[in-house]
Amino acid sequence: MSSVALPGSIAQVLDAQLALRPGADAVEAVSGVWSYAELDEQARRAAGALWSLGVRPGDRVAACLPNDLDIVAAFHGAQRIGAVWAGFGEALPAGEQQELHDLCDPAVVLAGPRYRLESPGRVDPDQWAELMDHHEEVPRVEVDLDAPAGIAFTSGTSGRPKAIVHSQRNLLLPGAVLVATRGWGPELRKGDSFPLTILNLMVLSTLLTAQAGGCSVVMDRRDVEGVAEWISGRRVTVWNGAPAQLYDLAGRPDFDLGSLREVWSGGSDTSDSLRQAFAAAHGLVPRVTYGLTEAPTVVSIDPAGDQWRPGTSGRVLPHYDVAAYDDEGRRLPAGELGELRLSGTASGPWADRWRPMLGVWEDGGVRPQAPGPVPTGDIGTVDENGWLTVLDRKKLVIVRGGANVYPLEVERVIATHPDVAVVAVYAVPDERLGQRVGAVVQSAGPPLDLEALAGLCRRELAPYKVPEVWSQVDALPVNAMGKVQRTRLPELLAGTGG
Repeated sequence: MSSVALPGSIAQVLDAQLALRPGADAVEAVSGVWSYAELDEQARRAAGALWSLGVRPGDRVAACLPNDLDIVAAFHGAQRIGAVWAGFGEALPAGEQQELHDLCDPAVVLAGPRYRLESPGRVDPDQWAELMDHHEEVPRVEVDLDAPAGIAFTSGTSGRPKAIVHSQRNLLLPGAVLVATRGWGPELRKGDSFPLTILNLMVLSTLLTAQAGGCSVVMDRRDVEGVAEWISGRRVTVWNGAPAQLYDLAGRPDFDLGSLREVWSGGSDTSDSLRQAFAAAHGLVPRVTYGLTEAPTVVSIDPAGDQWRPGTSGRVLPHYDVAAYDDEGRRLPAGELGELRLSGTASGPWADRWRPMLGVWEDGGVRPQAPGPVPTGDIGTVDENGWLTVLDRKKLVIVRGGANVYPLEVERVIATHPDVAVVAVYAVPDERLGQRVGAVVQSAGPPLDLEALAGLCRRELAPYKVPEVWSQVDALPVNAMGKVQRTRLPELLAGTGG
């Protein structure tokens, strides 16, 4: 497999299809369908609208908009004038939206119905529509492929989020690699129901599909019926969902998902039993992914087809070099357990194509990334064939009487019980041992038998890894990517006595 040339900038990502197939579908959303020519025109108008608001290269443009055509046009418009894009999640409360606003200090905020702040630079939908109709002309802006292009916010599961700054290069590269390694072409209709306010989803939608000549299907539904309706009605061929969504779909073999050629699972851990259940219901084995905000997006993925290995998160993509390192920063042999760290590969057709993130946005500028492989904060292994296994977050390790317990390892066992929908394992302070193991579970239906779950753990785990404190809740808090929000667990558990 050979590598492919990247477009010279995000502004040029549509050029090949504009020359070859300008009338082909480029993006479909709830408001309609745009061809490549129409997306190009809307991006030009959005660039003009932002320019008229005083946005210049290097300025931050934030958007809190629903999954629809407007956010796609605004993103492409911002890139054409060298602005730095940031997304504010619609589901976030006002305090968290304010935190993200304060982190990146945007010149303009494109405000949708769920933007909760009266912030400087706020542009409401009616004003934006007028500006888009105005046809402001923009002077030619030369954008460097390695210039800042987007800010991705870390999930903040262990504290305040950070504003990770990525270049145009790193927003384009994942699409180039995935298109080449999956063999995609104009037949690709890639559906995403995660919010496009997440930068990784911008990377995996039109920036990817345009390099294949396919169509990005921007879905505005995340419920099981809505997802199935979008897949069947819009002939989606590749769909990217959260494990909870796959779980729901696995329980509905009556749904028509026949257009799908690949199903991806990402955002949180995907159990082997869920892969098997989904395959039994719909004939496709989900392709499990491991991704990072700092990469950005997909670092490893199961190969196209049905191949997979139990407990793994696929194989490392060919533009990366991922390995485990010990606490002193020494690279460990393949297969040994340590903190996973990320760098660009130095060999093969994708050698030296990837660059580390530019840094973190702080105090009005970019604080550069420290040199060397990028620490992921995840404990795991990579074998000699590139298969990657994540055991857990480094900061979440429970130290019980001097022995390490990795919550994810315990969660994977508990999640095999058919009545468990979501589980989180956490540290319980203990005067004698330092920490004990606790588990909080959410049922998929009937109330759970906690003693039966403890018995399951005793059969599958070493005794010191078995949870000693159990709690059952109606709903565990999760973010837009389906990850449990661990910072909210203490408050939740305080209400249960756990």
